[in-house]
Amino acid sequence: MSIEPAKILLVEDDPNDVELIQLAFESYNFVNQLDIATDGEQALHYLHGQPGEPPTQPTPRLVLLDLKIPKIDGIQVLQAIRNHPQTRELVVVVMTSSAESQDLSACYELGANSYIVKPLDFQQFINVARQVGFYWMMLNHVPTQE
Repeated sequence: MSIEPAKILLVEDDPNDVELIQLAFESYNFVNQLDIATDGEQALHYLHGQPGEPPTQPTPRLVLLDLKIPKIDGIQVLQAIRNHPQTRELVVVVMTSSAESQDLSACYELGANSYIVKPLDFQQFINVARQVGFYWMMLNHVPTQE
């Protein structure tokens, strides 16, 4: 019996940022599956299912969440994750271009595990994505979900 690597859900609508995160993870040899939702509605369907459909299984170990996404914004997605019994303890790292203090405060009040402002510099962005992946997927211990 082989154990599958834990999954990561990236909620990001900017294809350039998606590509940069993929490059960062590949360059660090992460074996984790990176699933992508390009808007908040897709993310919640992925995590919670929709009428007549179950959620995607297994549940990801980490959600990388942009705030400025279409349909349902990132703050509402975070709130829905924290209000749902099956995702309430899911690790959610907000990776956004917003450095606005009200966004930062709202995310931490809703239970974000971390809040990172995306660097504009290419190499810094790659380094931040690597560090986030390494810490939350390799070093951090999370409760097992039954």
